[in-house]
Amino acid sequence: MNLKLTVVDQSPVQGSPNGVSPATLTVDLAKQCDQFGYHRYWLAEHHNSINFAGPCPEILVAHIASLTQRIRVGSGGVMLSHYSPYKVAEQFSMLETLFPGRIDLGIGRAPGGDELASHALAYPAQPGLGNYAEQAWLLQGLLNKNLPKNHAYQALKIMQGQATAPQIWMLGSSGGSAGLAGQLGMKMTLALFISPDAAPPSVITEYKNAWQAAGHEGHPEANIAIAAVCAASREQAEYLAAPAIYWKVKAFSQGVREVVKSPEEVANLKKTLSGSEKAFFTAILNSMVIGTPEECAEEIHRKAALYQCDEVGIVTVTYDYQDRLNSYKKLAEALIK
Repeated sequence: MNLKLTVVDQSPVQGSPNGVSPATLTVDLAKQCDQFGYHRYWLAEHHNSINFAGPCPEILVAHIASLTQRIRVGSGGVMLSHYSPYKVAEQFSMLETLFPGRIDLGIGRAPGGDELASHALAYPAQPGLGNYAEQAWLLQGLLNKNLPKNHAYQALKIMQGQATAPQIWMLGSSGGSAGLAGQLGMKMTLALFISPDAAPPSVITEYKNAWQAAGHEGHPEANIAIAAVCAASREQAEYLAAPAIYWKVKAFSQGVREVVKSPEEVANLKKTLSGSEKAFFTAILNSMVIGTPEECAEEIHRKAALYQCDEVGIVTVTYDYQDRLNSYKKLAEALIK
């Protein structure tokens, strides 16, 4: 089976480049991955973070689409609970008009930041709670121009002269969004990189069943997103992956948010972890795709078959940008035909 590969870029704050902004590295990686043959390039949204430097994916989408040739560019994703569906529809309709056939609008339910950031984004109103399903339905209706005739916003114009709408994807890490994505007729991405306890393949089945039950035209389309680090050897890949894994252990086990440390530092710091934290470290490592190009390609094909999809998103976070770039290059050489 020929697989399509997508980059899911969290715009990590890299440890080694002196004076180079994370946004500049994101743009460079996008241009390189366009040449490597990746199918999509998605930008994540994070707020009030010392580790991830992408608070406004819609701006990066526009810039990267203007500097690349063929790769689809989109959000992975817009955290819709913070925003007006009407405004998001306007933004991505404009992007689709400027770059026809190349824009993806991925949306997510998570806040992408802490409580303080959520309050600041909503100010002077209160953060939206429990409105995600309605927001997603309204966004879909605005973009596809199929709101009910009696809806208050049915007469709204989004973008004059727009021939097509951007592809709309719903991102989720569990079964919570699967049924909703299917009911609305959106495409779906299942994020397997967030927790070592990944959602089972039955989530994809739930999504497809919901799509078919809703009677949508066409076919349901789903992909998965995984964490991966590829290097010349398994040992080297594990060494390069350790900083991001250690960061997750500290964040999820101790509630400590700190910058990603170097592999050399982590090799020593790992020894100070408790027994349960070391077990958590190992669980995260085992949930990732780690190894040589051949080993990674075999495991990615296995996961794609297990989840019944022909497209896989790759999340790679390393301390050094060059290691990250090399990992994406090696995966492309092994998997893109």
